[in-house]
Amino acid sequence: MRGWWREVAGLVLPVACGGCGRPRALLCAECEQALYGAGPRRARPWPEPPGLPLVHAAAPYEDAVRAVLLGHKERGALELAWALGGALAGAVRSSAAASPGGAAGPLLLVPVPSARSAVRARGHDPVRRIARAAASRLRSAGVPARVSAVLRQWRAVSDQAGLSAPERAANLAGALEVVVGGGRLLEGGRAVLVDDVMTTGASLAEAARALSAVAERPIFASGQVRAAVVAAPSLSFVINRN
Repeated sequence: MRGWWREVAGLVLPVACGGCGRPRALLCAECEQALYGAGPRRARPWPEPPGLPLVHAAAPYEDAVRAVLLGHKERGALELAWALGGALAGAVRSSAAASPGGAAGPLLLVPVPSARSAVRARGHDPVRRIARAAASRLRSAGVPARVSAVLRQWRAVSDQAGLSAPERAANLAGALEVVVGGGRLLEGGRAVLVDDVMTTGASLAEAARALSAVAERPIFASGQVRAAVVAAPSLSFVINRN
C-alpha cells in the first residue's frame, strides 16, 4: 500500500531520492543498499574517549548516507526519518544483543539531546524523530520498544563543528543530565543510547556518564551502557583495537 501511495503522490509532488537525487524515488535501490547493505557493526573512533559505551552503527558516514542524514537533519526532508529509523533499528538490535548477562525487558531508546537552539532553528528534533521511527520499526518486527527521552542539556555548549576530539570532550563535559524522574522511566527495560551520527564519540560518552550518574542497576555501570547510531566514519569500522 505504501508503494502504491508513493506512485500516486509522485504524479502530483516532485519526489527525488534523498541520497542521490534521482527522480521518482524517496530512496533509490542503490542508496538503500548504502544505508542497509553492510549491516550494523561495532564502531570505535580513534582516539576513543573515556567512558564511551559499546556502539553499533548501521553504515559508514559517507556519500549517499551522509546526504540522507543531512537532508533529514538540515533540509527538513522529514519523510526520510522512516528509512533512517530502519537503519537505526538494526543497530539498536545489534547493540542490545551484545548486552551482558542476558538482560530482558523492552528496548528503551534514549536519544542524545540536541541543543534547544538547534531544535528551534531546524524546526524539529532529528534524533528524536529517527528514534521514534526506529521504535516503530522494532515493534512492527515484534520487539517491544519505546523512546525514553530522559536526557537534557542543562547548560549551553558551543557548536561542535570544527572542534578537535579533546575540544569536543571538554565542550560537552558535564553538559547532560537525566530529567527529574527519568530514572524511573528506565526501570525494567534495556536502555540503548541513540544518535544519528557518531564522530568523535564525545556526545555518547557524556550521555553514558549522565545515565550512569543516576542509575543503580548494573546495566548502567561504566562500560555496560550500550549505544546505536545510524552512521559513523568509515575508519571507525576498520580499526579494531583489543
